Amino acid sequence: MMDALSANQSRTPSHQWAGPNGWSPASPPGPLCNPLPSFQHLSLGSPSDQRPGLRNHSQVFTEDAELSSQPFIPNAHVSHVDPAVSHERHVPPCSLPLVINGTPAYPPHSPYQPITAPFHPPYSHHVSLNGHQALQSPISPPLFGQCAFEKNVESPVGAGYLQTSASPGSPFQQQPHWAPPSQSRGNTKEFVPSAAVQDGNVTPQSPNSESRYGLDPELLPNAVKVIAEDRAEWGGKVFVSEPFSQLPPLATTSCIVEDRGNTSPFAIRSLSYCVPCEGQTALLSRLPLGALVTPLSKQNAGEEPVPLCKESECVSGCSCCGASMCPAMGWQDCGQRFYCPFCGKLSEVPWQHYQPTKGVEGARVDKDKRPELSLGSYEILHSQKGEPAALLLAIDVSASALRGGHLEFVTQQIHSLLTSLNSEDSDALSDVRVGLMTYDSRIHLYNLSPALSCPHMLVIMETEDLQLPVTDGLLVSLKDCIHSIDSVLQLIPQFSAECDDSSGVPMELPVKAGLAILQALSSPGKLLIFHTASLIEMGHSSSSGFFGSNKPKSIFQPSEPAVSLAKECVRQGCGVHLFVLSQQDVGGAWPGHIPYLSGGALHTYSHLQGELDRERFTSDLKRTAETHTGYKAELRIFVSKDLRVSGCYGLFLPGPAPSQVVMASLDQWTTLAVELSHTRGLDEKRGVAIQTVLSYSTRTGDRRTRVHTLTLRCSPHLQDAFRNFQAQTLLTFYCKKMYCAVLERPLQELREELQTEVTEALASYRKHCSSASVSTGQLVLPQYLRALPVYINSLRKSEVLLPGLRNSIHQRLQQRCQVLAMDTSGTVTHFYPLLLPLPLSAEDSIPPNQDQALRCRALSLEPRGLYLVHAPLTLLLWVGTQVPASTLVELFNTSCFSALSSGETKLPVLENPLSVSVRSLVDTLNSLVPCARKLRVVKQGDTCEEALQRHLVEDKSPNGGASYADFLYHLHINSVRMLQ
Repeated sequence: MMDALSANQSRTPSHQWAGPNGWSPASPPGPLCNPLPSFQHLSLGSPSDQRPGLRNHSQVFTEDAELSSQPFIPNAHVSHVDPAVSHERHVPPCSLPLVINGTPAYPPHSPYQPITAPFHPPYSHHVSLNGHQALQSPISPPLFGQCAFEKNVESPVGAGYLQTSASPGSPFQQQPHWAPPSQSRGNTKEFVPSAAVQDGNVTPQSPNSESRYGLDPELLPNAVKVIAEDRAEWGGKVFVSEPFSQLPPLATTSCIVEDRGNTSPFAIRSLSYCVPCEGQTALLSRLPLGALVTPLSKQNAGEEPVPLCKESECVSGCSCCGASMCPAMGWQDCGQRFYCPFCGKLSEVPWQHYQPTKGVEGARVDKDKRPELSLGSYEILHSQKGEPAALLLAIDVSASALRGGHLEFVTQQIHSLLTSLNSEDSDALSDVRVGLMTYDSRIHLYNLSPALSCPHMLVIMETEDLQLPVTDGLLVSLKDCIHSIDSVLQLIPQFSAECDDSSGVPMELPVKAGLAILQALSSPGKLLIFHTASLIEMGHSSSSGFFGSNKPKSIFQPSEPAVSLAKECVRQGCGVHLFVLSQQDVGGAWPGHIPYLSGGALHTYSHLQGELDRERFTSDLKRTAETHTGYKAELRIFVSKDLRVSGCYGLFLPGPAPSQVVMASLDQWTTLAVELSHTRGLDEKRGVAIQTVLSYSTRTGDRRTRVHTLTLRCSPHLQDAFRNFQAQTLLTFYCKKMYCAVLERPLQELREELQTEVTEALASYRKHCSSASVSTGQLVLPQYLRALPVYINSLRKSEVLLPGLRNSIHQRLQQRCQVLAMDTSGTVTHFYPLLLPLPLSAEDSIPPNQDQALRCRALSLEPRGLYLVHAPLTLLLWVGTQVPASTLVELFNTSCFSALSSGETKLPVLENPLSVSVRSLVDTLNSLVPCARKLRVVKQGDTCEEALQRHLVEDKSPNGGASYADFLYHLHINSVRMLQ
């Protein structure tokens, strides 16, 4: 599985993507962008002692290898460039040596000699615009320090090089610098040298972030600045979402979206907001077409809720393809018929919903009064009503659970939860139906009927072919059975062990029992399992784990019995949430396949002995029960008739077609990635329409359909497509696609393919969208893809795709499923965490906030500082060795750095401004993620600092992954070579 591809193996243009979590047939192969037979790859495998050189195009490199046999040549001494001269646009790019007949020719009296290795010219820095802003970043310093400019009749932009001081041992005496734009998007922007570079104040580099090619990480495209610029432009403002609208704010920017015929980007976010008209043009870009779909996305504060329409009052959609009514429908014959963009056919309007049209555009006179005609998102309330969702609790009472001593705490927390749900201000959750059962190697069911004087227990001994003898009283309204459940919960810790569980208890046993109860009563719901006994893989008599079967399989693949049981849960609308209360060994069977495939989750704890684990358990239990959830969900995806859905990736079981997805349950974070491809050329005038139709049941049993419609522009020009891609959206798409592909394909192959696709995209943009004056030494990036290289590098060296020695199988499986379920904002923060500096005292600065984030690298950490690292799955507090004692006292109630304990901790509640502001920030960050996290303190120089190094994604990974600077260097070298 882990074998790497051979260095000379040619790349296949398209691949078969399939697996339990993704569905995609082979796409029609398209022409590559003039690639060489093969080119160098960054192999993100284990560190190697070998150091091969850059001797040919097919050489494969590792992160610890010397990636160039070409010696670095020190720069000649040059003077500062006059800023006034830097705006003379007619100055030729003289920072590069001339090339005569393919041989570099150096100027007279030059001390340099031509090198024998394949020539890679040093890079200058200027901006190339072909009607749009493009970023060109230096990869290595110029030989002569001259300015490079380029004429552009539409948007001239210039930038130059400045000399900087360096240490005598530095391989370079000067470094170029770029400064990102500060104006609003779409306008001409000017790149100017940074004041820090002008003054020569270059921060010393960390060994992990230092480039082996002498690149200064300070000068590379900055993902933090990209996010900050977008927040400065859109934060707290209103984005008007109209048909064929421009690029929306980034997913990490909190803003108010006003729906004027196009759905919110938080519901459907297209990879590109301008689709190429021809399929060959789309293939030429080497970037995917598609969208990210979050059907139950939550509205931000200040936004109008999604309007609810009754089915009988709503104008019906297309009778041919089944698409729902939306503003993209075109009205004809005075409103008697409408054109469906999804199938290209005309449908008659029922007489009871007929209204005439008006104006040149032919809009119906009642358009503004009907959400389905004027808004991009709305919901339909159907007349039929199903059974309300149930909350079913299953508690492990095996011998190990009784010995663990935590059953009393678990039952107390369950009682507190039910009491809270039964309160008057619980948003009408008191009428939820609740069931309770306990299990060891048998199943104990409880009749909670209010007609009984006390609950009755029913024991099922035969669990192989589980049959329910009775169904009365198994699910009862909470307000009617709260006292009966309380009496049972008080008795559970007093149970005596009657069965030996030394061989383990299969987790599938309570799932089968809970599923049987829901099936017998025709009810969807949430099944909460509190499991303590050792886990065994379904179908095996011992804890054999993933390697017990003679049939070779990937560690990411669930067993066939687990898939079959997950399918039963999907059909019934049963979301399984498993709380594992004991730390499982690495070799045991991972229990998370069924929970995640059913829309649930897996929560693991270490015997609930510590206060932190208990607090996290309480928080997870409350969120699981109260989170707004849709049950028995069916998602249909419609696209314009000249496009097709070629793939769908996420946490779900594949259906007969990628455009139809069935899920047991989903919440506001559940996000799927949809891949599109052309079937024929698109009409530039009509544009492209994407519609998602989610049919689901609410907690009360109401059947609803939520409709989101997004309309996009089309263009025959490739550069228009590149202008409308966003790096965060591409990262989320690639993550979901690659994490689904690990079920079937070797990890090394996936990492190399990811690098290949990005390299080909850069080569395509360089060839087809940048002007002819761009030299081979200049890295060319579209304006809104500046952060793509650092995001992709972080994805390639993530724990799922690049396993390290300290990554357990459970951790990799858990992280894969958690990230697959994340939305765009969570995915971006996972692969590029927030690194927030904390004030050393309340008087030093304003309270800490997310806008003060720093770049994720060791250079950002100062020994005198405190830093909070926020990711959806991690929360770290790094403490430097030189933090003032007064700060330690105010925050940790200790004045000695050595006395401060590392690891999981809880900040003490101290009544001082610094403690209050930091704890408030931690609470705010915890409210943004779907699962509770424990705060970990990491002291500088401590052994636990490796936990922080994994999140400094711009540095070299502890597992051997390349630094951001080295990865960006190789992306550029490979993209240039592909065009030679």
